[in-house]
Amino acid sequence: SMESIGVLMMCPMSSYLENELQKRFNLIRFWNFQEKSVFLETHRNSIGAVVGNASTGADAELINDLPKLEIISSFSVGIDKIDLGKCKEKGIRVTNTPDVLTEDVADVAISLILTLLRRLCECDRYVRSGKWKYGDFQLTTKFSGKSVGILGLGRIGTAIAKRAEAFSCPVSYYSRRVKPDLGYKYYPTVVELAQNSDILVVACPLTDETRHIVNRNVMDALGAKGVLINIGRGPHVDEQELVNALTEGRLGGAALDVFEQEPHVPEELFGLQNVVLLPHVGSGTVETENAMADLVVANLEAHFAGESLLTPVV
Repeated sequence: SMESIGVLMMCPMSSYLENELQKRFNLIRFWNFQEKSVFLETHRNSIGAVVGNASTGADAELINDLPKLEIISSFSVGIDKIDLGKCKEKGIRVTNTPDVLTEDVADVAISLILTLLRRLCECDRYVRSGKWKYGDFQLTTKFSGKSVGILGLGRIGTAIAKRAEAFSCPVSYYSRRVKPDLGYKYYPTVVELAQNSDILVVACPLTDETRHIVNRNVMDALGAKGVLINIGRGPHVDEQELVNALTEGRLGGAALDVFEQEPHVPEELFGLQNVVLLPHVGSGTVETENAMADLVVANLEAHFAGESLLTPVV
């Protein structure tokens, strides 16, 4: 039976997922152990699966420490916190949760654009603080019709493009491969994409190639009237350069759901009016959390039943 299979959950991520795992497997909560060595002594040989997420996965050291590990099922689309090379080497399967969170993340990308350009957070504070009685809020910037550049035209990037089209925005993109069937304008470099965009949206996976893909040159190409939206991963953007560009007025604004050192956010951003800061909530709806959790569990059940994985990465 599956009840004897040890499943190591790396950190608290969803109480629904925790309960579903506990019903089916021998669930071991990594965060309950102060000493990793004590944990390993007790559980090293009973763990067949690891469940990670966008912030905590499985590095080479952990993988080497667990001789019976067969599968890592990630409660996320991004798998940059898993050592995929080590998994391939040891024949360990890896799954993630694509598709089910696409719509939510794309919704948040559009929300960030509107919130930034129309200064909705400030408007809300303006009303609550009683300032409206003394005069109207300042004029803001229109979204409809602005050119939107999307960095990474995968599932999420494409869903953002569709939404931007509904706002009559010309859409262009940069990605590893040209996608002619989608009919958007392709730019061969990120700098050219930024030069030709009012709004640059980061929506690519995090890899060695895409780390700091939004650097000073890209920010300068976007310019003092351009804005940056990041719903990908924090390390896509050189955060110190972003702080510099915003404080020096070389970039018009930024709306961010992700950061390099989550949950730490550069405090220089807190005083700026032209930024919107979210605590990595792109996929954070009840509906999507549960769909992601169901997919994590279904992948584990399929693996241990000898069936095909639903969403294999490795």
